[in-house]
Amino acid sequence: MNKLELISALKKEAGISKFEAAKVVQTFFESMTDALAVGERIEIRGLCSIFIKNYKSYTGRNPKTGENVTIQSKKLPFFKPGRELKERVNY
Repeated sequence: MNKLELISALKKEAGISKFEAAKVVQTFFESMTDALAVGERIEIRGLCSIFIKNYKSYTGRNPKTGENVTIQSKKLPFFKPGRELKERVNY
């Protein structure tokens, strides 16, 4: 499912216009992105939790040249599925 399919499903289920559904979906995604940007954790009971994971810098190797390269520390979003989602996927 992509963003357009989500908008269509919301439009059909809620009985609202496509514009309103698009605005709801966009607001939802922007709110989640803003929360993650300031380091907040997102938890949607029954579905998932998303949080920022800090990775330390480390020494890697350039596969082309074989020389050592320092990889900068970084922060990446981490998705953890909820129990209900795991059960539903595995039935």
